[in-house]
Amino acid sequence: MIALFPTSPAHQLERRPPERRWLIDALWAAQAVGIVGGEPKCCKSFLALDIALAVASGAPCLRRFPPAQTGRVLLYAAEDALHIVRQRLHGLALAAGVDFATLDIQVITAPSLRLDRAGDQERLRATVEALRPTLLVLDPFVRLHRIDENAAAEVAPMLADLRDLQRHFRCAVLLVHHARKGAAHLRAGQALRGSSELHAWGDSNLYLRRQGASLRLTIEHRAAPGQDGLVLELRACGDALALHLVDSDGGAAARDPAPAASRLDHIEQVLARLSAPIPRRELRRACRMRDSALSDALGHLLTAGRVVKSPAGYQLAPL
Repeated sequence: MIALFPTSPAHQLERRPPERRWLIDALWAAQAVGIVGGEPKCCKSFLALDIALAVASGAPCLRRFPPAQTGRVLLYAAEDALHIVRQRLHGLALAAGVDFATLDIQVITAPSLRLDRAGDQERLRATVEALRPTLLVLDPFVRLHRIDENAAAEVAPMLADLRDLQRHFRCAVLLVHHARKGAAHLRAGQALRGSSELHAWGDSNLYLRRQGASLRLTIEHRAAPGQDGLVLELRACGDALALHLVDSDGGAAARDPAPAASRLDHIEQVLARLSAPIPRRELRRACRMRDSALSDALGHLLTAGRVVKSPAGYQLAPL
């Protein structure tokens, strides 16, 4: 007798509260697979590393988007020497005010990793199973295979394997991929090099484009509103080199106007009454705030160093 696929009534499917829908608020969905894409020299790797640092540390990505979840990151950087990876992550940690030595970012040091080879697929799966990362970053796709990127029949099985990793181990997967040169007239996702399977695969996709001296970021989600036209620039400050979100006047941008001081004070007053970190969901209830309002306020408090985040939750920064 043929075994049936398991089913469930729709109303009995798992509910996911708002605070569990994001890995990084408004930037990357929880347990999402997706692509950071763009033409060469558009800082794709810097953005991918900034996301990795945010997940590993709790610091806002791009100094604006606070992580809703934190945890271990597993990274394979196929194009950069290991000392360059270390240098870039160290600079990002300085820019974010994070102790570099405390980051739980595990870097795969193998000279090659091929997603089209069964042996490497098995090793990657075993590594993910052993380390249980919250986020897997693979940079870039072109160095991870020897297939024809334009052939959907060849691309789809590799993407399906990564989707299976995500579902089985409940981790997010970020794949860095190139856009075609001279494709600025196309929609961001359509400009990706190779099969349309790549664009369709992503739950959260981020696209970088260079316009003159500036970078433009487009955020696209399968199940949430996106954003377009965000302006980024790569800034150096001493040994720190990191992407920053800027407003139309060239200054540091916030997601919205700064939250009212009373809102920030209220969160700090709630945290001051506690002797231990509090999870985000419980903090929202204690503050009686909408999730979006709490996200904005926490982003400002984290950036200002007034609040710190750990795996256990949020608490006031030590004096």
